[in-house]
Amino acid sequence: MLITLCYLYLWARWGRRPAALVRTTVRRLLATRCSFTFCGAAAQPRGARVCLSRGGRVFCVSESQPIDDLNKWALFLVSPLILEAEHIAFVTESVWVQGENSRRPSSSSDPIVKWSDCCLPLACRPGDPYQLIAKASVDDFSKLGVAFMEDRLQMANGLIPQKIVSVHLQDSALKELKNQATNKPADVLQRSPVPAPEAEPDTGRMERAGDGASGNEPPQESDRGEGCVELCPLHLSSCHECLELENSTIESVKFASAENIPHLPYDPSGSLEGVADATCPEGEGRRVTITGKVPNILIYVGSDSQEALDRFQQVRSVLADCVDPDGYTLYLLSGDSARRDPWPESCLLLVLASREPVPKDLHQKFMAYLSQGGKVLGLSSSFTFAGFQVTNKDTLQETVQDLVFSKADQSQVKLSILSSGCVYEVGPGEQLSLGKLQGHLENEDKDRLIVQVPFGTRGGEAVLCQVHLELPPTSSIVQAEDFNLLKSSNVRRYEVLKEILTTLGLSCDTRQIPALTPLHLLLAAEEIREPLMQWLGKQVGPGGVIKSSKLSLKFVASCKSKEEVTPAAVPVVTDTTAFSSEHFNLDIYRQNLQTKQLGKVILLAEVASTTMDLLDGLMFEMPQEMGLIAIAVRQTQGKGRGRNAWLSPVGCALSTLLVRVPLRSLLGRRIPFVQHLMSLAVVEAVRSIPGYQDINLRVKWPNDIYYGDLMKLGGVLVNSTLMGETFYILIGCGFNVTNSNPTICINDLVAAYNREHGAALEPLRPDCLIARTVTALEQLMDRFQDGGPHAVLPLYYKYWVHSAQQVRLGSAEGPKAWIVGLDDSGFLQVHQEDGRVVTVHPDGNSFDMLRNLIVPKSQ
Repeated sequence: MLITLCYLYLWARWGRRPAALVRTTVRRLLATRCSFTFCGAAAQPRGARVCLSRGGRVFCVSESQPIDDLNKWALFLVSPLILEAEHIAFVTESVWVQGENSRRPSSSSDPIVKWSDCCLPLACRPGDPYQLIAKASVDDFSKLGVAFMEDRLQMANGLIPQKIVSVHLQDSALKELKNQATNKPADVLQRSPVPAPEAEPDTGRMERAGDGASGNEPPQESDRGEGCVELCPLHLSSCHECLELENSTIESVKFASAENIPHLPYDPSGSLEGVADATCPEGEGRRVTITGKVPNILIYVGSDSQEALDRFQQVRSVLADCVDPDGYTLYLLSGDSARRDPWPESCLLLVLASREPVPKDLHQKFMAYLSQGGKVLGLSSSFTFAGFQVTNKDTLQETVQDLVFSKADQSQVKLSILSSGCVYEVGPGEQLSLGKLQGHLENEDKDRLIVQVPFGTRGGEAVLCQVHLELPPTSSIVQAEDFNLLKSSNVRRYEVLKEILTTLGLSCDTRQIPALTPLHLLLAAEEIREPLMQWLGKQVGPGGVIKSSKLSLKFVASCKSKEEVTPAAVPVVTDTTAFSSEHFNLDIYRQNLQTKQLGKVILLAEVASTTMDLLDGLMFEMPQEMGLIAIAVRQTQGKGRGRNAWLSPVGCALSTLLVRVPLRSLLGRRIPFVQHLMSLAVVEAVRSIPGYQDINLRVKWPNDIYYGDLMKLGGVLVNSTLMGETFYILIGCGFNVTNSNPTICINDLVAAYNREHGAALEPLRPDCLIARTVTALEQLMDRFQDGGPHAVLPLYYKYWVHSAQQVRLGSAEGPKAWIVGLDDSGFLQVHQEDGRVVTVHPDGNSFDMLRNLIVPKSQ
């Protein structure tokens, strides 16, 4: 009776404010250990009292629902579960929905609520329905419930929530979970069943990952029970292997590497290359026409209105991304210049991007240019000839469509494009001879949007497009809901445009690697300058040189004379008074670096071969309080596969950080966690900025940074060397900050968020984010050293992309499994259909996000 009166009172007070009603009801009745349920009206528990009904869903209160048997549940966390005061444990039941319905839009105007942002997953039980036990504060639990009732709750990986019910975890259940964490090792997914070598008893060895030892006490030989898992000797998963790997390195992935994933064809050499930043090969020189003049790309946009000038900048920008800026000059061709100047003599390509009709006299001039062997590219222009007509289709205007583009070699590219709203049709009775480049929509009419049309007898030809190849996905005319589709096809947009430009006779070859530059020795804190210079004075050899196995660093006061810079010999300028860089602001770095040790001493290069080598001669000798970091504005990696060379573009945050970890510390016994902490630090560096907490930046196992679960924009490389009782670890990290092309960058996400939410978040800078990342990493490492994996996993799970993800092991026909979380050593755990939990090691397996496959890496 009392509970019923409470309901009536709350309803009378809060009326139609569901969030306040739910939150107050949960808070007032929490101590009674009753159960709160959010579900469909037909699925409410028997005897439950309905507090709120909304859109066919109800919030109700019933008798306590305990969980006392967790034998069929897979544990996420590796520490005993503690339910804090004012927190609720609850079960979310979900079903799998594939395809477009997996992310159905909400009818509510309120924002989407992401399940993973509001709670900490504790355990899961795969099946139908898929069940997750999680815990959340009263406020977050209420937020989840209200979002569920208003159809605004978003789960990950195709899960649609059906029911949320609070539960009481019995002491016996908590004990069972603890036993799972400490006494039930998982199986290991390996490339081959090679057992780990038997270790000789060693009283000085460190704790093995996964056994129940704690503190710094070495485990005894008796700890190796029959249930102990034999691990592949390639991994840092036992003390014996760690000691065997002294003076060697552990390399999980190529530095900031982009995987060869279907539909996201990153450069196979593994770069984050931005094509706008490359220049012509040495000695090739500037391309010239037969008249000896520098070839021009002329862009005609019609009138001189501001809209037309903005369109010129858009076209110029995208062309500069595709062709060699040292080989071509891009100019605006005004109507007056087109009428009076002899522009055809030095015009290699005429780009027509005018949306208004081309005047008749200019049309004749453009046709005369074609008849003399000229090349024309039409971009959403009304210009046409040779029997083609441009027809408006209102249903296509400024909409995203699926295009099939046929290349010169007859291969096809399928991509999502922004249509101009016009199509090409052949006039009555016309017989046309078309080139090989063609593009049509995947619709019933197969509307033509790209045609290649030869003209005349002197080799003139035009490629006409009614596709907005000139507009990036961040364009203001792109709808928020279309951003993901267009950005996912952005690499292919450039592929199509480069194919067209190459066919029209331009070179899109971007092969030259920029010249290496000297290093600058910079300090985040001036108080360490004197002790640093004293230390350097004792370390340098003749000529101010410190040599290592990979390179020599020559310390000089200034670099006025021409010092030779090679990958093996790099001068280091110690006088910072004259230092300046367009791309790195030392003051901004200092303001954002809030560390006790890490990142204090900076080796900065405008262009470096690889930051991973720059610290080689200093990492074992420099005092720990002088935390070393190498930063490059642009980075080359020499040769890739075969003769490939690649660039890391301006706008990418590129760094290698030195950290030291005691062997017998909590992190020292779980070194694979370092790559997870660094990936998490990048995400935290952005999402911890006030206002930026909803930027959809996430971590992907084992060491990638992703936009949602769609596209990679960064990666981590960890090289670890064990000397004595200390791990010396070089953490290489690269992530896109301002370089939007050819994939995506953090500022793209910021701009998309601003458009969608009417916000005004400022673009971010690489120097700022590098400093914030180093700060976040030091804080995460401190938390790990104090509390172990349990201290950081809640934040890691909040930002990772794999919650409840369903995968196949080995191949597309392999056994089905569900991702559970990370084990005590930092390896991925998956729950198989037969109930076994399998551990997946990053060194032996790769994760294909788009096909949801965990497969052994090829050798």
